[in-house]
Amino acid sequence: MRGNTYVVSARRRPIVAIDGPAGAGKSTVARRLADALAFILVDTGAMYRAVALATGRAGILWSDAPRLAAFAEELVAERALSFERDPDPLVGVRVRVRGEDVSEAIRTPHMAQGASTVSAHGAVRAVLLELQRVAGRAGGVVLEGRDIGTVVFPDAEVKFFLTASAEIRATRRHAELAAKGETATLSETLRDVQRRDAQDEGRAIAPLKRAESAVLIDSTDLSFEQTVACMLEHVRAAESAR
Repeated sequence: MRGNTYVVSARRRPIVAIDGPAGAGKSTVARRLADALAFILVDTGAMYRAVALATGRAGILWSDAPRLAAFAEELVAERALSFERDPDPLVGVRVRVRGEDVSEAIRTPHMAQGASTVSAHGAVRAVLLELQRVAGRAGGVVLEGRDIGTVVFPDAEVKFFLTASAEIRATRRHAELAAKGETATLSETLRDVQRRDAQDEGRAIAPLKRAESAVLIDSTDLSFEQTVACMLEHVRAAESAR
């Protein structure tokens, strides 16, 4: 764990940005941190997963950037994407596309890969960027993703880069999939994690990287509870310094 530089701003409560690679536990940690702080959780990854699902159902190839962006713009203009807090800590955020609950449908390895592919297109990111900023600009929010602290909210008061070894991330992800009845092997899951890392880190638009002022947290040897406790300490220190 390294880093302790905080941004001073006029917001009443800070923006907490959590970035990191696939399988690092960002979603679970973000939910628990938001609950502990009584902050709003903004799941940016769910936005991209929902777009990937909706465009795939519409027959739009994830490689077709112009059509993807146009479709995403329609979804935003229609307010067809909605995100609600779910009391179940394993769900966290309930996602709807044009009224349909797609919370489970977007949480598959295929949709994870789709979200990574869709989010690599600058035109798509531009459409969803303002949606993310509107949701979080007042502060008192926790956002997690790949470029929250570098692109979406470079002025976030508290930034974290959460990571873990690829093997540990694959083991955790495999356990989650097994609990849902998925039949992927651990070796297959590890390959998916490594492929996602390469795609996220190598993309031309907003590649995955640690923000200069982000606190680095390696959760390889930490439980979720220990990780959240560490983050809470940093957030409270930032609030005390305001």
